[in-house]
Amino acid sequence: MSENDNVADYTQEDSPPARPDLEEWVNTPEFDDNCDRKAKERALASSDKGDLSDDARTLWSSSDSNTSATTADTDSHVVSKFEAYYYYYGLGPKGSHPRLICRDSADEFEEPTGLETRVRQMRLLSVPGHHEFAKKGLWDVTRNWIEKFLIGDDIQVSSIDFVMFTWLEKLADRELDSEDEGEDGEDKREEVPEEEEDIDAAFAALTVGKPTKPPVEDGKRIYSNATIWIGVLPETLNGARAFDLTTHIRAHLDGLNLTERVDIAFRESVARSYLGTGPALYPPAETNDPLQAFIDNVSVVHSLPVSGRKTTMQGTLGPFFQHDGKLYALTCRHNLFMSDDGNAEYRYNASAPKRDVVVMGKLAFDNYVDSVQAYISTLNETAKTLKVLIKTLTERVLQQVNLPASQERLDENEAELVKINRKIVEFKKFYITLSRKWSKLSDRIIGHIVWAPPIAAGVSPNRFTQDLCVVRLYKPKFLALMGNVLSLGPEISPEDFKRLMYERINVPSEFKYPPHGLLHMAGMLTANDVNNPNSLDSQGDRIRRVIKRGFTTNTTVGTLSRFISFVRKYNITGTLESFELAILPHENVTGTYSKGGDSGAMGVSAAGAYVGKVSGGTNKGTDGSDITYATLFEYDWGLILEEFPGANLYWEDIPAFLAAMAD
Repeated sequence: MSENDNVADYTQEDSPPARPDLEEWVNTPEFDDNCDRKAKERALASSDKGDLSDDARTLWSSSDSNTSATTADTDSHVVSKFEAYYYYYGLGPKGSHPRLICRDSADEFEEPTGLETRVRQMRLLSVPGHHEFAKKGLWDVTRNWIEKFLIGDDIQVSSIDFVMFTWLEKLADRELDSEDEGEDGEDKREEVPEEEEDIDAAFAALTVGKPTKPPVEDGKRIYSNATIWIGVLPETLNGARAFDLTTHIRAHLDGLNLTERVDIAFRESVARSYLGTGPALYPPAETNDPLQAFIDNVSVVHSLPVSGRKTTMQGTLGPFFQHDGKLYALTCRHNLFMSDDGNAEYRYNASAPKRDVVVMGKLAFDNYVDSVQAYISTLNETAKTLKVLIKTLTERVLQQVNLPASQERLDENEAELVKINRKIVEFKKFYITLSRKWSKLSDRIIGHIVWAPPIAAGVSPNRFTQDLCVVRLYKPKFLALMGNVLSLGPEISPEDFKRLMYERINVPSEFKYPPHGLLHMAGMLTANDVNNPNSLDSQGDRIRRVIKRGFTTNTTVGTLSRFISFVRKYNITGTLESFELAILPHENVTGTYSKGGDSGAMGVSAAGAYVGKVSGGTNKGTDGSDITYATLFEYDWGLILEEFPGANLYWEDIPAFLAAMAD
């Protein structure tokens, strides 16, 4: 069967058509009830179900959970099952943190004593550039030796990374002294009437989107030694064998005569790729646009969520470029090709059917529309709360209670209610537009695939992954094109964004929050730039922050490691081995840098320079990654230039380009 026959076998379905009375229905209580139900369904689906995963509950409910069998008294080199499960707690959501197999670090792990015990939250850090492994390619040589040693010993290694860890060590409990409580030991807080507290609490709940205060750390922050962090496939390596391997690796490190201690740790981990005509796309939303939180999925900025019309995967579209008067964009091949399509080079042939590319597949689009309804429900609830507050404050003003504060609060809430009601109207209009003009797959076609080289790993000379696909885009969809612009989105306030990008106040930052949150791309990092970061973290170590906006996780900020990782992926036909840029989650943020569906998203620098194209990550589960892997964009762009000589990421006159561009 040919590739084109494969394509014709499957086509995604259209989403349900719009109701004939849609314009009237959105203004009925029935529609509001429907929005409320969508909000509850989404909240239930995204619930973390507490801090413990099913694995953790099983761990505690097992018959020997409170016996000495939980510690490895039969072999001093085997960690207890509690340490194996909890040691890396915090490196992933919903218990998806990796499982420890063996470590030779000196820190003592305090095992939890019950389900409600507070467990320390581990965070990943990049290793500072002054480390010995950063000099004269020593990390590359050491990583390559470990790779050959482990594979030669038939170890099913999935990754070799060089990282550090940090966590808060809880301070010992103590009795408060008089200085903590006040000179006379009494609580000096002014008593506030209960009614005032209720009003204040309700008012505070409405301050959504405001910058958050920097967290106050309750404990002593601990930093680990630099660690060679080795991932292996789950249930393929036990502690005793891992200890033996650690001993051999330690002997090799000792032979390097390092002056700094380097720890070694094995974890369970799997390296994965991330599977994830009609109206024109919207221009990017500006600051204070009511639709700002939702417009990116259907606008002309970076990171459009894309799918093949005849495939089920979902990914993220990367940079636009021009060539020979046509508009193109790139993404990962695995976002748009099925595994049974084969891996031969693909070039569009005008005599064969096109491989159409759409904005959002059916499931993604349906979830997107549901999210709009869920947000309308949130706005409705906010409006209800504001009306209650306004009624209470109006009575206070009439009774001359707590003036002028009551009048000021009343004015603020009345103004806020006007804004919320305006938002509700705008979102209902947006819902109507999505339902009437975007529900058919044919309405969401934005282009077709023109070139996709075979997926390959370890491609010479740099051994990066080759996972690339080029899409020709249709002019009618991109009439609002602004060039290569990354929307920073509304999820992170400008103040918080600046704090995440740069924590030092004694030296200037290259990051400036752009107008309307639209970061214009300029330039790309070279391999040499990766090895020479230009920013400082709170400890004064040189690092490079990387911004990404993807379909699944929206905008995240991470840290680019200068130490290239080894990655090995397993499939039914064999293994794929490559070197990858390693991007770590931000140490001051809970959550992952990327998840499935983010493949193809670009990591960019503070100044808007392209860094790398997200392709996958490592994790024990599927809910995000402890480390995200990316292909250096300089390498991808070199492949583009070979296939499209003279291609350009920038435009001098976009309106003139669009005017001359064929449909």
